[in-house]
Amino acid sequence: MSILNTSRSTAKGSPTPAPPKDLAGRDRVKIERLRPCVDEGRFPAKRCVGDRVQIAADVFADGHDHVAAAVRWRRLGERQWREVLMEDRPNDVRVAWITLEEPGGYEYHVAGWVDRFGTWRSGTRKKVEAGQDVSSELLEAAEMLAEAARHAPKHDAATLLALREQVAAGEVEHDRRAELALSETVSELVQRSLPRLHEVRSEQTPTIWADRRRAGFSAWYELFPRSTAPEPGRHGTFRDVESRLGYVAEMGFDVLYLPPIHPIGRTHRKGRNNAVTAEEGDVGSPWAIGGFLADGSRGGHKSIHPDLGTMEDFRSLVRAAGERGLEIALDIAFQCSPDHPYVHEHPEWFKRRPDGTIQYAENPPKKYQDIYPFDFETDAWRELWSELYSIFAFWIDEGVRIFRVDNPHTKSLTFWEWCCAELRARHPDVILLSEAFTRPKLRYRLAKGGFHQGYTYFAWRDTPAELEQYCREIMRTGVADFFRPNFWPNTPDILTAYLQRGGRPASVIRLVLAATLCSSYGIYGPPFELAEVVPAKPGGEEYLDSEKYQIRRWDLDQPQSLRGLIALLNRARREHPALQHNRTIRFHRADNPNVLCYSKTSQDGDDVILCAVNCDPFHQQWSNLHLDLSAIGVEEDEPFDVHDLLTGAVYHWRGRHAVVGLDPAGTPAHVFRVRHRTPRQVILDEFHE
Repeated sequence: MSILNTSRSTAKGSPTPAPPKDLAGRDRVKIERLRPCVDEGRFPAKRCVGDRVQIAADVFADGHDHVAAAVRWRRLGERQWREVLMEDRPNDVRVAWITLEEPGGYEYHVAGWVDRFGTWRSGTRKKVEAGQDVSSELLEAAEMLAEAARHAPKHDAATLLALREQVAAGEVEHDRRAELALSETVSELVQRSLPRLHEVRSEQTPTIWADRRRAGFSAWYELFPRSTAPEPGRHGTFRDVESRLGYVAEMGFDVLYLPPIHPIGRTHRKGRNNAVTAEEGDVGSPWAIGGFLADGSRGGHKSIHPDLGTMEDFRSLVRAAGERGLEIALDIAFQCSPDHPYVHEHPEWFKRRPDGTIQYAENPPKKYQDIYPFDFETDAWRELWSELYSIFAFWIDEGVRIFRVDNPHTKSLTFWEWCCAELRARHPDVILLSEAFTRPKLRYRLAKGGFHQGYTYFAWRDTPAELEQYCREIMRTGVADFFRPNFWPNTPDILTAYLQRGGRPASVIRLVLAATLCSSYGIYGPPFELAEVVPAKPGGEEYLDSEKYQIRRWDLDQPQSLRGLIALLNRARREHPALQHNRTIRFHRADNPNVLCYSKTSQDGDDVILCAVNCDPFHQQWSNLHLDLSAIGVEEDEPFDVHDLLTGAVYHWRGRHAVVGLDPAGTPAHVFRVRHRTPRQVILDEFHE
């Protein structure tokens, strides 16, 4: 569009530009950098029901006038907006808080305007303090009071008009009129009704998605159903898993995750310890999905391994778990064994090699001859997508609402965005855990695209410096708006060198770190609580005699078991809201580089947990701690108590300096509840510049 008005010219004949007619030339306020806002609003920010969410924006204008701002927000689909005025922060930042009371999507925008009465009030107060005459300014105030009254509800209008008369009345003492006009009462009344001239609205309307609470706070326990039989050598069943529910629930877990429960292929089946050739009686890998059922037919992702039981047995397990406060999570692995019915019914869904054979999975130098990946570039991609979605739908109909998704980063990102959006629309209570040990940007895109939680690199962050840097990256930056971490110290694929070298003390340390650093964590048991740390080969991360390839029988009553400590930590997590969020984590300086010190605070500031952990599994370590008292709600030189939730001991501290001694052979960590705080609230700012 041309903005030139050629009907006018300068003395020299040059055309004189005229502003565009559709430009709001009197709008002075600018609004930038709304947050939370993921990729300019392309994806929703993630929160949970009940969360108090901080909305922030940069709001400013030319000159020295005061600027006011408000957040307007509503649930997606609602007609009416709710409004919250924003508070000032340094550097033109404005903040406000909203609470997400129901699951689902929300949208918000920010409005800003020149605060006429606030500008008048600030300037007039300075003149009064300087002893200057403000008669003219009081007339301005009277005009604004009258204008506010014309737009106010009846009960406010009468009050505003009465105040206007007092402020404007010449017979009232000058100083008394000024004091009245500058009062908080008058300011609040005027601000409620004074028209916001030339109000500006943010260009963006970002969205926030509120999931159910377990999407942000959960404790997972993984076990192989086939290894739950009490008799040696027998294949475990769903009935056996039911018998194990009490054990899992007593440790305080709320999610019981089962690796794939489907028929396992015979073709190219792997043997024990990942042997290329299986021997008689070898049960194969549950991730080689698709095999033969009892009647000789083929079963796949919607079938149950015949040795585990029937569909009614599975339904019984889901019901029994729910009665104990547990949810069953299933593994979704979009891949097939050569015996899967998809391979025979839909060969177009798989990639062929030049010799005509189907391309099996590889991660050089590793070969997985027992697994065929899907070809997401197939011409029949629409049919493939629909069928894969139907797998989720099938198990949702059977009562499952939590899924751990195997290697989603090796499947189409576009597929996942579509699939997750469809699941969110139809089943908003579904939770997806992404098992994507891959590059950060790829992992983060999966989170943006709809995965509720994700595995992390926690298992390989050993030192306090590494752990602090990593937690800051994923919990204290914009990453936290879309990526919810889930800390696992081990998995069937991951037995880290730290656990192998450090033995039981290392397992204790990693358990405390996982359970207190992160609001969601999990363990693969029983190997973890029994501190089994022998690798299949030196330098490797696979367990010796891994359950991935064989049935194991576990003695759950071994004296070295960590089940008691696990129960203690999970009880602390449930009783202390500070451990149910990540965004309030703060790190405190420790003189000893082997000691990690950090605190977490509940959203209302009433619950504070302070942890000190010795990350050296071999030696006792002492350290001076230098506490950030404001982060734990304590005033300078104020006495306070710290109550160790692991040992029951209570210590009396004062000031910002403390000393701890942590022995890996006994108690390598303190998990303190900070008590005897002052009445003032801790100021919690989720957003940091």
